[in-house]
Amino acid sequence: MAKGGAAMALALLAAAAALLCAVAALPRLEHPAKTDGSLSLLVVGDWGRKGMYNQSRVAEQMGRVGEELDIDFVVSTGDNFYETGLTGVDDHAFEQSFTDIYTAKSLQKPWYLVLGNHDYKGNALAQFSPVLRKIDSRFICMRSFIVNAEIADFFFIDTTPFQLKYWTHPKGNHYDWRGVAPREKYITNLLKDLDEAMKKSTAKWKIAVGHHTMRSVSHHGDTKELLQLLLPILKINGVDFYINGHDHCLEHISSRDSPIQYFTSGGGSRAWRGFFQPNEDSLKFFYDGQGFMSLQLHQDQADFIFYDVDGNILYRYSQWSLRKAYLPASYFAEE
Repeated sequence: MAKGGAAMALALLAAAAALLCAVAALPRLEHPAKTDGSLSLLVVGDWGRKGMYNQSRVAEQMGRVGEELDIDFVVSTGDNFYETGLTGVDDHAFEQSFTDIYTAKSLQKPWYLVLGNHDYKGNALAQFSPVLRKIDSRFICMRSFIVNAEIADFFFIDTTPFQLKYWTHPKGNHYDWRGVAPREKYITNLLKDLDEAMKKSTAKWKIAVGHHTMRSVSHHGDTKELLQLLLPILKINGVDFYINGHDHCLEHISSRDSPIQYFTSGGGSRAWRGFFQPNEDSLKFFYDGQGFMSLQLHQDQADFIFYDVDGNILYRYSQWSLRKAYLPASYFAEE
């Protein structure tokens, strides 16, 4: 009887787990806000170069700003390891580009990461492995997931599979599509899960995070697949901000036909591409260089700040008061 009871309990647990997976397809993590209900974080992208191309200098300034703001966590917008991701869980690039670089006390907080296209060129599954968590417990990477931080829901989105050219014209690159192919089914299911999760969200702020640009005036420009497939879901569900990397710059673009604000924070290491191409939306700020972004969230206000490689404040934006730090014309553009 005892054995039978144990087997029944295990069966019930398995059924409950299956039901949970069916109800909440996207993994959901809980991160408490501060005692006053506010939240502070840093955002950096396109960084993993073993300290080169000023990655270490950006990391140093992140540590300083992180201490000043008493950050709760760090968001990575992808391309965590160049040029071709990790070879496996034993790749020393993990320590050389992450653990040994972001050493400041203030950065010893959870890092929530999405994959970029360069991460997919290696062993993409390695970055999800608990083995890396044992090496450095800060590193929390999944394909698509939700971080509920009480005042805000962060929807981390795996955007690399959306880009058709990676599938049809890989240009000699190998992309690790394990767990993704076939593309159409994967994207359909992901969009469905995102739509359901966003509709259920009751958070004050809804923030989407992906690697690829939605809108950008830099090298990669707009991502047409995201505009066609993902943006309608963000709009209909009242997402406030879309935050990305991919273009190695810092920029803020305001949608002309919705309240969505687009922020690119992809200046974690190599930058200065010298490329500019206007798009249909309203460009508020563009800096073709290295740096990172901070975000402070309160019940009635969201404050963004862009910093350069020396920690200088380049630009401020508040959702409500529209505070800005104006820069020379070479750094700042507006409609």
